[in-house]
Amino acid sequence: MVVTQADDMTADLVIAELHYRNVPVVRFDAADFPRDLTMSAEIGDGCGLSGQLTTATREADLSAVRSLYYRRPSGFAFPGLDGQDSRFATLQARYGLGGVLASLPDCLYVNHPHAIADAEFKPAQLSTAIALGFDVPPTLITNDPDKARRFINDHRRVVYKPLRSAEYEIDGTAVTVWTQEVSADEIDNRVAGTMHLFQRVVPKKWDLRITVAGGAMFAVRIHSPLLDWRHDYEQIEYRVMQVPDKIADKIHLYLNHFRLVSGCFDFAIDTDDRPVFLECNPNGQWAWMQAPTELPMATAFADLLEKGRS
Repeated sequence: MVVTQADDMTADLVIAELHYRNVPVVRFDAADFPRDLTMSAEIGDGCGLSGQLTTATREADLSAVRSLYYRRPSGFAFPGLDGQDSRFATLQARYGLGGVLASLPDCLYVNHPHAIADAEFKPAQLSTAIALGFDVPPTLITNDPDKARRFINDHRRVVYKPLRSAEYEIDGTAVTVWTQEVSADEIDNRVAGTMHLFQRVVPKKWDLRITVAGGAMFAVRIHSPLLDWRHDYEQIEYRVMQVPDKIADKIHLYLNHFRLVSGCFDFAIDTDDRPVFLECNPNGQWAWMQAPTELPMATAFADLLEKGRS
């Protein structure tokens, strides 16, 4: 079972691999409910959870789902309802449909939606990384403008990054809030309006992206002239490398801590060749790296999903 939005290229690659192996797949998005998606689940009489989920083209026996690839589904939408009716219907769908999907018996989750939610908090990521022995840049999370200015003055070169990516539009055009360097004189009282994350710049030689799928681990050196290499993928040079054992061991401990079986880890390699932990996206993108690196990432995720819980 694959839960994601319609235009998810990463999921497309994995599903294509599963189709090639003749592994049955049911794919849907939360936004398909209720128009093109129905579910009936029964619990009780000593039989646990059973039932059916039906899409426009497929039907799944809920008790027979061996694995669920939880990617990036759209939110529930009820265009025929307004106000409190829409809010009520959304909550019932989230805790009903979502609750059943989070409770499938003998199912391997890649990853479990509750584990993803827990692991997306940046303070928890950074604190856990420090506890496991990773180097982490000095970081300030605040809505106090004075403390933000003091932090920037103390560390000289500081970046701002959002605590959570979110849809944002300017004049009707979708934009991305990139990681960017910020100076003390740019800080004003608007900082007091919500929480912000400031972090000391890591003087780096290159970036390192490590993608984990169960026991498979793929490491790619990313060389880019940009502070935030995501800003222009055309300027990236990729080099495949082996993951040092010391890093691999800590990564597995990190994943175990958050009850994850996969994740995308970002490190900056500083001028002393030390890997500095920046973040782990428990539901990260990796499809864009597969072609230029020729790494079998889709194969690894398909292996994981096909096997299910062992």
